[in-house]
Amino acid sequence: MIGSETLNDYLERLASREPTPGGGAAGALHAAQGAALIAMVARYTTGARYAQHEEESLRIAARADEIIPAALQLADDDEKAFAAVIAAYRLPSASDEDRAARSRAVQEATVAAAAPPRALIGLATEVVDLGRQLAEFSNPNVISDVAAASEAARAAIATALITLDMNINAITDERTRTEFRDELHHAHNAILAAQIVTDRVREKVMA
Repeated sequence: MIGSETLNDYLERLASREPTPGGGAAGALHAAQGAALIAMVARYTTGARYAQHEEESLRIAARADEIIPAALQLADDDEKAFAAVIAAYRLPSASDEDRAARSRAVQEATVAAAAPPRALIGLATEVVDLGRQLAEFSNPNVISDVAAASEAARAAIATALITLDMNINAITDERTRTEFRDELHHAHNAILAAQIVTDRVREKVMA
């Protein structure tokens, strides 16, 4: 599991001439790092100086803590899902029957492979929203990390977006393609929301 690997081991696998882990797993780690930064900033926004916001800070930290393992799980899920797609493409195709079975397997695996990036968009969007809340009252000494979290989440969303684009292009069922395309709109909005959070942090830093 990626979550139990050393950073060096993971990066060596990522850099190797192997198809997994790939961009999808990297995107999930972006989201995990973003959530961890949010949790850290929230914990620095507690104590007497931030008494009026402490309850909200602790709520944000608790939710961010939950997102970290969920994102790491998506990294593993993405790796497994993409491996299943590769396995489907490697099925025999000597006869018409083989080709039909292979085609069905590829389509099923491709649709299943869309699940991790779809879930990742949701988690990373939540990281952006937590950052939006925290940016308004966070400890100014660590507020730049809210922007760092927002940018990490934006990278996760953008990565999931391109992964979904790839999946959509390979799916032949039009209803499924339409369903996935509808979700792309939410992802684009989340990317814009991340930029707004970063801009807000920069405003407060410059002020």
